[in-house]
Amino acid sequence: MTDTLYNALIVEHDREPRNEGPLPGATHSATIDNPMCGDIVTMRVIVDGQRVVDGQRVIDAKFEARGCALCRAAASLLTLRVIGQTVDEVDAVIDTFEGFVMGSDADRRTAELGDLVAFRGVQSVRSRRTCAMLPFRALAKALLVER
Repeated sequence: MTDTLYNALIVEHDREPRNEGPLPGATHSATIDNPMCGDIVTMRVIVDGQRVVDGQRVIDAKFEARGCALCRAAASLLTLRVIGQTVDEVDAVIDTFEGFVMGSDADRRTAELGDLVAFRGVQSVRSRRTCAMLPFRALAKALLVER
């Protein structure tokens, strides 16, 4: 069971997270915690609101997290996934990932998730789903995306 939860990609992003740290000039941010396990994550993004044709785009994203490997790795991979995407595309990623980890929509558009499919192991461990979803929920809150 542990091997399916903590595969090599998750371990790599926990030990060497990408885009970790403060983001000066962030236009949107939100912090969410999981009081059941103590994980806490802050997602910060800079959204360029001037691109009317393309919609608003995330031009940079960073996170700060204290928590388990699943939470930290999810935040790291999420930042890589959303930089350069429109807010609508980010919303679609959040929605697809939530359906994926909750198992209700496990096979729907998994190709669109890219490396985020590394979290397949949390589908069978209900208590760990929240850990993986925490950065996604924080980003949705930061962007005021309804959940």
